[in-house]
Order: sequence, then structure tokens, then C-alpha cells
Amino acid sequence: MFTGIVAAIGNIVHVSPLENGGEDAGVRLQIHASEFSLDKTRLGDSIAIQGACMTVVELGAATFEVDVSRESLNCTTGLDVPGEVNLEHSLKLGDSLDGHLVSGHVDGLGEVSRFEPVGESWDLRIDVPAKLAKYLAYKGSITVNGVSLTVNQVDDNAQGCEIRINLIPHTVQVTTLKHLKAGSQVNLEIDMIARYVERMLGATAA
Repeated sequence: MFTGIVAAIGNIVHVSPLENGGEDAGVRLQIHASEFSLDKTRLGDSIAIQGACMTVVELGAATFEVDVSRESLNCTTGLDVPGEVNLEHSLKLGDSLDGHLVSGHVDGLGEVSRFEPVGESWDLRIDVPAKLAKYLAYKGSITVNGVSLTVNQVDDNAQGCEIRINLIPHTVQVTTLKHLKAGSQVNLEIDMIARYVERMLGATAA
């Protein structure tokens, strides 16, 4: 479990195909994370990378490595090329829940339709596919590239919906969201409470 509060920005410095995987192989990522505390990290621990929960398989003084399956690569963006990534350690009992409950399981991809400064803040708009649109609500929570954010507006359309999010300067500064532009793909995770509500209502109706 995670909270969607990014602890640091790391950098994917090396991407290599997993051995004996053929064309459908996943990849191993080496991530340099000098600003991300690894003192208490152990092999097998979970770390959210751009919102996707991954398992640590190798550790260095300022680096760690994870294996990303082909299935995970097919469902996410930003985990197959070098570049900056948002990092968060898994939640421990007693930790402050400053964002919202996040599982680290990416539900789908969205596409940025607008990312521009408005006054002191930033206006982020994302086109969300129909399979996820029904889970989004005004003042509800969504995770974008591992960042817990509040939805300020939902506009439904034939393809799904467009959501509007207001980003404060601090959030832009300390996350990889600063690199977004119109056309960028982003990893989305819906609020898990909405997921359970849908299941309960569906089971009751049946």
C-alpha cells in the first residue's frame, strides 16, 4: 500500500531485457535514487515507480533494481526508457496518510490534453478512457504517475471523460509531473473505494 505522496524523484539509468524472455521479455530497471532513502530498504521490498508497485531485486548504495514484466509494460508508461520517475516507499502501520490509499496497481493510461500555468498554479487536464471514467467524481481522488491528486472537474464525453486538476507549485516542483505536456501519456489508478463500491452494488443487483 502507498499514499501517493512522492518521497523523491529517481532516475532510470539502465534498461535491459530479462534473460531468456524472447520478444515477450520484460525488462530490468536500474534506478539511481540518491535523494530516496534506501537505508532501511531490503530485497523484496515494494517501491512505487511512477505509480506502479515493483519489487526490489538488487540494492546498491544509491541504486536499486526491479524486474518489470511484459504485462506491466503493456499497462503502463515510462517504465521502459531512461528518465526521471516518481518514487515512494510502501506504507507502514503508523505512517501518516497524507494522500489517499493507493495500491500501486495501474488501472489504465490517460492522455494529457492541457498542462499550463494559471496564476500561481497549474491547470492539468487529462482525457480518461471510458473503462475508468465512471469511477471519477468531483473532489474525488486519483493517482497520476504515482501522485495523489484531487479531481476538480469531470466532463463526460463519448470517449470517456476529461478531468481537470489544479496543481500547486510544490507538487510540480517535487514530482515528474513538471515534464508533462499535451499528448503525454500518464499512469492512472482510480480510488480503490470506488472499485469496492462498484463490486458491492453489482453483487447486490445480481
